[in-house]
Amino acid sequence: MNTTEEKDLDDKINSLNRISQEGYDLLKRNNLKAAKEKFLELLELDPKNQYGLVGMGDLSRKENNFKEAQKYYQECLSYHHENKYAVIGLADTYRDAKEYDKAIRLWEHFLALNEPDITVLTRLADAYRKLGNFENSKNFYLKVFDVEPRNTYALTGIGYLFFDNKKYNQALQYWMKMLEIEPDNLRILTAIGNCHRKRKTFEQGIDFFKKALELAPDNFYALYGLADCYRGVLNHNESKNVWRQLLKISPTNKVVMTRLGDALRNLGEFDEAEKYYSKALQIADDYYAEIGLALILKERREYSKALDKMMRLFNADKSNFRLVNEITDTYIAIGDRLNAFKFLSDVFKEKNSKTVYQNTKVLNLYEELVKEFQ
Repeated sequence: MNTTEEKDLDDKINSLNRISQEGYDLLKRNNLKAAKEKFLELLELDPKNQYGLVGMGDLSRKENNFKEAQKYYQECLSYHHENKYAVIGLADTYRDAKEYDKAIRLWEHFLALNEPDITVLTRLADAYRKLGNFENSKNFYLKVFDVEPRNTYALTGIGYLFFDNKKYNQALQYWMKMLEIEPDNLRILTAIGNCHRKRKTFEQGIDFFKKALELAPDNFYALYGLADCYRGVLNHNESKNVWRQLLKISPTNKVVMTRLGDALRNLGEFDEAEKYYSKALQIADDYYAEIGLALILKERREYSKALDKMMRLFNADKSNFRLVNEITDTYIAIGDRLNAFKFLSDVFKEKNSKTVYQNTKVLNLYEELVKEFQ
């Protein structure tokens, strides 16, 4: 190759590199139209150019055009078999299209040929988590920590893995580490609060939801968690105030209406509670709003109406042992011990129901009624 040819080649390479760099700069700035022009120009000059093919794949994926993205990544890999960005990009399109099995096969193929890569390890852990494969997901998150012990993406993900599998203590362990790194992370603060809700350590939950609300005063999830924790510690007045605040943010939310009704009922404000239960039922059927109305009837000593409503609700869901307590209590309140006995006898005929239902007051009453009527 003579000097002129070498110069022409260098000029061509420099031109291709410049166009490539311009395309990626535009893509980073989300100027997709201009970026596309650059990448297509690059491919016109060099149809097998890996930067142009990957660039078009990345651009198509940003446009949620997964099939088009896959075409470009696959074409790149047909010429450049181990291009890291084409493999990861192709796997990401499968993930984005919720084809997790295909994505996993590609990522695992990549890891078999390369040194451990945090990006790929975390993607694999996330994909296995979404497929419900607890062990594989956990193992890949732990491999991330072998490389980078304070990786925030993995700390967040493994926390959700444990949380979704009701392993709340382990979820807290990782999320508290995450909070050391990012103390103002709103998502993690509410996640920790929710862990405490699930563990019924409501006082601690209140602290974390309050910290979250210092960062975002109108955050729905933090307000909901706070109201529910107040409910858990039987602070119905504070719970009522937060449910009201939530209703301003989400005025047609029937769950919030029902929770507000519960707080008002527990405070003895029956007329106001009835209003919110009824509003919830105007939006859609709501089992818990119906229970709330039945309990108001009971509090008002309209025992016959209360029993009719509670029995209908119990027959719709015989796993609701809260209603067992309320129905039994209503029978006793009207002095009908025989029907209380018959009702509990029917309940306890169900397999394992005595084991599942651990309300000591009702179990002791049932034993008394057995002696009385048998």
